[in-house]
Amino acid sequence: MATEEPNFQILQQTEDYELRRYEPYRVAEVEVRGAFEGVGSEAFKILAGYIFGDNQGETKIEMTAPVNQRPVETKGLRLEMTAPVTQRPEGATPDTYIISFVMPTRFTLETLPRPNNPRIVLREEPARRIAARRYAGSWRRLLEALRRDGLQPNGTPIYARYNSPFSLPMLRRNEILVPLAD
Repeated sequence: MATEEPNFQILQQTEDYELRRYEPYRVAEVEVRGAFEGVGSEAFKILAGYIFGDNQGETKIEMTAPVNQRPVETKGLRLEMTAPVTQRPEGATPDTYIISFVMPTRFTLETLPRPNNPRIVLREEPARRIAARRYAGSWRRLLEALRRDGLQPNGTPIYARYNSPFSLPMLRRNEILVPLAD
């Protein structure tokens, strides 16, 4: 049985990356602090609890791919005033990450079960262009290729993992996803 992934259309393929247009999709995410290599385990336990039924209604949600990890952005943005006012933890540092599970397309934000754990946030990723590259480590080559081709990154790189941590390393599919300015 295939694992569901977000829907996207391939716009262009180059030697260095694939340019994609993603449709909107929903995520359950949690913010964790620690070393890049270690935060995934803590976050995975929290988010796995949610999809295995630790939610209002005790609904079991099927696992999808990828599991995304990105650093918390610390630069400020000017936005129009809205309500309610929310706040990120003060002094967010490079060792703070957002780990997210993609939710199945059968759910909307309104129909997703509410998490029992207050650390879990449900939200929708908007439709957007993303440059993607399979990786075995560094994302610098992707950023260099985007600059060369005149494409402007819009946000921090996302580390997308498509396989179970129990998969053999040489068989894993990992990607770097870089949101792009339209």
